[in-house]
Amino acid sequence: MQRIRYWGYVEELGKYLRVVTLEDGETVHNAFPDRDFKEG
Repeated sequence: MQRIRYWGYVEELGKYLRVVTLEDGETVHNAFPDRDFKEG
């Protein structure tokens, strides 16, 4: 089963949030602040 990862900055947290979905790209598997995310 493949997972799809998305990142987005959340102003209220002051951090990037990683959201992991299932193959359909809609069903959320997991979401958490990603302290290791480095913008590009």
